[in-house]
Amino acid sequence: MKHGKHLATALVTAGLLAGVTAGSLRAEQAFDLDALIAAAKQEKPINIYDSTGKIVEMAKNFSARYDLKATGMKVSANSQLEMIIRESRAGNVQGDVVLITDAPAALAQLLPEGFVESYLPGDMASKIPQTFQNPLAISTNANVWAYNTEVYDKCPVGNIWELTEAKWKGKVAMVDPLTKGTYTDWFNQLEAHGNDKVAAAYKAHFGKEIATSEKSAAAAWIRALAANAPLATDGDDPVAEAVGAAGQKEPFFGLLSSAKFRDNKDKGYKLGICADLDPWAGWTYTKLGLIASKTQSPNAAKLFVHYILTEEGIAPQMQDGKIPTNTDIRMPEDEPSGLEKVADRLFGYRSETGLDDFDRREEWQDFWRVNYKK
Repeated sequence: MKHGKHLATALVTAGLLAGVTAGSLRAEQAFDLDALIAAAKQEKPINIYDSTGKIVEMAKNFSARYDLKATGMKVSANSQLEMIIRESRAGNVQGDVVLITDAPAALAQLLPEGFVESYLPGDMASKIPQTFQNPLAISTNANVWAYNTEVYDKCPVGNIWELTEAKWKGKVAMVDPLTKGTYTDWFNQLEAHGNDKVAAAYKAHFGKEIATSEKSAAAAWIRALAANAPLATDGDDPVAEAVGAAGQKEPFFGLLSSAKFRDNKDKGYKLGICADLDPWAGWTYTKLGLIASKTQSPNAAKLFVHYILTEEGIAPQMQDGKIPTNTDIRMPEDEPSGLEKVADRLFGYRSETGLDDFDRREEWQDFWRVNYKK
């Protein structure tokens, strides 16, 4: 089994959260966990917002560990933003800690306005790579290209440009980019940081340099993919079913969250990662761990942030293929997707252009909408 430090190194090398600057609470010079626990016990119970239902289990585990009351609440990233801003302005904070996968929105809307703060526990400073510290990222999440292992002995696609050809017309499933900001962020990241590799993949597949009227090879690929009638769904569950459901003769090829590989066990699906796809097997985004600036329980909130940076705290989400940023933590051997094996084959999110990702979301949505054909 690969050590967590190797995983984190591979992802950092990919450029995750490189060069971020944002307002934050600095790590303490002398961290005292016992003192933090004692202070937390004098405060009101806390609520934690997260976009995964696993937060309910995590909050219960935290409560049992420290004999404190914490409640985990599943809230979508979009709703988190609205609630955090509204609660802060009203001086009525309900969500004390927010675990948010919409890093660009946090960088653009939450941190600059002081609605939230980033906190790095002092004893974690040596465990969390610098690139994940400001603002604090607790994990990296992945969307991967997948195929049906019951129908195919190996991945049927070797290059992303194949997905723009007639063979795969109407047979690629993915979440609708009009409904999820991480997808348009991915488009922008491809153009900003992955364009050379997209162009190289074109040459490798077609045997010639790309010639396009678009301003980038990435935009040309996105346009061609949209025009090839992909199945655009309202979430990862329909993609997992279209790709992985057993008993199919012509299953879809798809892009979906690594978390859905648990359906292989739970639903008998046959999902497999397309590990050798040129140029990437998938792409990542980050989950930030932030504290509401006006929380009435700052020490309990800090204690929870510390907890989810430990193996016990983050364990429920590791089963969904979420890779912790704490380099001391090992990924479990029974993690369903086998994501650790392709960690160095993922296109990593780079937050130095996060504000541009946020600013160009509508532009990329319009680009997809204009070129999409059913």
